[in-house]
Formats: sequence, C-alpha cells, structure tokens
Amino acid sequence: MVAIDPFGPASLGPVQLRNRVIKAATFEGRTPKRVVTPELIEFHRRFAAGGVGMTTVAYCAVTRAGTTDGHQIVLDDPKAAQGLRELTDAVHAEGAAIAAQIGHAGPVANPMGTKSPALAPSRVFSPLGMRRTNAATAAEIATIVEQYTHGAGVLRDAGFDAIEVHIGHGYLLSAFLSPKLNRRQDEFGGSLVNRARFAREVVRGVRGATGSDVAVTAKVNMADGVRGGFWLNESIEFARMLEADGALDAITLTGGSSFENPMYLFRGEAPIAEMAEMFPGVLKRGIKVFGGMFFKEYPFEEAYFLPYARQFREALSMPLILLGGINRLDTISRALADGFSFVQIGRALLREPELLLEMQKDPHHDSLCIHCNKCMPTIYTGTRCVIS
Repeated sequence: MVAIDPFGPASLGPVQLRNRVIKAATFEGRTPKRVVTPELIEFHRRFAAGGVGMTTVAYCAVTRAGTTDGHQIVLDDPKAAQGLRELTDAVHAEGAAIAAQIGHAGPVANPMGTKSPALAPSRVFSPLGMRRTNAATAAEIATIVEQYTHGAGVLRDAGFDAIEVHIGHGYLLSAFLSPKLNRRQDEFGGSLVNRARFAREVVRGVRGATGSDVAVTAKVNMADGVRGGFWLNESIEFARMLEADGALDAITLTGGSSFENPMYLFRGEAPIAEMAEMFPGVLKRGIKVFGGMFFKEYPFEEAYFLPYARQFREALSMPLILLGGINRLDTISRALADGFSFVQIGRALLREPELLLEMQKDPHHDSLCIHCNKCMPTIYTGTRCVIS
C-alpha cells in the first residue's frame, strides 16, 4: 500500500481539489420554493470554510416531478439559475470546489408533494406515496434524458465544478437497474444491458452537456439491501460498462434503497419515533407501529461499505470514491492506500463542519458523530445535527 496525503491536492478529472475529502450529498431541507436560499448558501459555505475539498449540493431534480416531495431545487425552472451562481461563488470564495447531485426521484417521489404521478420502470406499490407508481413510457424516458442534459447545462453555466449523477438508493435510474423493480419486456428491461440502458444514456447526455471543464461522477449502488434487488454480481458489471463508456471521471460507491430499505445506507440507530413526529395523523401512527419493517436497524461500523468497495477497486481501473461511516483520519488514509481516490463524508460533517480542520490540527481527532441518525428526520425542517 502506498501512503497518500489526505490533505494534499488531487485531480478529479479536469478539476483540482485542495484535498481528497468531499462533503457527501445530504438533503438540506432549505429550498422550500425549489430555488436556492441564503440558508442553503450558508449551509455549504460552512463546509467549505471547514476545510473540505469539495461540497456536494443535494438534491437537484431535473424537473419538479423528479423531486422527492416538491421542495428540492428544480433545474428546469429559470428562477433557479441566479441563486445557483450565488451558491457557487460563496463556496469558491472559501477555497473549495462545489458539486451538484442531479437526479430524478422516480418511485421515491411523493405525488402529494410533486403534484405528479410517481414513475418507476414498472407499476409497483410505493410505501412513500401510498399508491401505485406509473410505468415510465419510452417517450417519457427520452424526455427525462433530455431533462438531465438540460439540467447539466444549467449547472455548468452556474459555475459548478462537478456534477454527480444519482444512480442509487432506489431513485429512477437505480430502480431501472433493479431486477425486482424492473419487470419490463422492452429495450429497457430484462437483461442487465437493457436495464442499464437508461442510466448510460443519461450519463452520456450529462457528459455531452458539461464539456471538458466540469467533472462528471456517478453515485452507484453496489447493493440495494433488498431481496431480489441489485447486487454485487450485476453492479460490478454495470460499473465496468460505465468505465468502458468513458463519460465519467469517477464513481462514488453506495448502497441501500430510500424506496425499500434506507437504513442499509445509514447504519446505526433507526430513528423511528423521530421520523413519526414529522408526519400527521394516520401516517404518524403507522410509522410508530410498522416503522421497524421499513427502517431496519444495522449495527454501525467504521467504513462499512469498504469490503464491497474493494471488489470494485479490483475490477476497475478508473477513480473510485468511498463513502459510508468515515469518522477518522486513519480510516481516510487507509481508504486512499487501498486505491480509492477520494472519500465522501456526510453525517460526521453535519456534526462538525470543521472536522477536516480539527483533523489537521490533531491527527487522532475522532468525529463527535455518534450515528444516532436523529439528523434524518430534520431533512423536512433543515438538515442538521440535533446534538450540536
């Protein structure tokens, strides 16, 4: 293993980052009207001032129907452009780069918030919308590819350094990859090549829209954590397809399903009681009684995705980004020595936006995050650590 300085500069495609730590995309809950707010700018400015190499804005939807609840930034709304430029300027002023996650929620969308039927590869019951989804038509798929391309151009023009295409967590592109959710018989269903077609078209479209100055990455599920879902044997092959296409500068490796098993991503305590309090009446009672079936609890351990991610590292030559329970500098150093180009950190930075500065002062500094996951329900009121 070769020792690599986590705090040294590194290239992500055409973009030079000041270090190898990226703030992961976590819902901010600060865009009630689907445009940038001063609160969102300050949210990301703090991470930039705290020393990260790049911060990631989540979640920029290609259209309102592609938001989860009607409240994320919508890239086909002309009103979004000015605020996006103010956001990138504020982060750049602190010396950090800035990425935007781009996506379509698909079956994870709540029709009551989006004012549109939720889309999926096939008609399935959505526990989030409490109704069945619509199966996306070929015409709708073509339109959504165009929306991704348009959205990438909006982000490029707003000064973003990188764009992360969301192909994980049960969102639309991820759902198409799932053998469980995709029961189609056309060119977008059946074989892995067919199920991967939509995502590959989107990635190529985003790459074409960004030109040569913006990094393009993808957040890809290694495993859905759901019986019959996307699993390592296919996800590694899908990653090989993306590598062969040559449109990406890196892949971020993730797992879990916001549609069926969100705690597979988060690990640690399942905040069922706190989640229930975010909903009215019948929904609140339902979550309290049946929440354990949806919010399964997995024990937390440092860098919990590393064993899966190492299999991708062996199979691919392109840059890979590790996430999942990274709290300590020695964990970052180990990941870099194992061949990962960058790491992403989410909850630990919510607890301590200045975590990187603290690590530089004291290499033995351990994150104060205890992975209680009580930050999860705050996505509806402004994502934050409730202990801070």
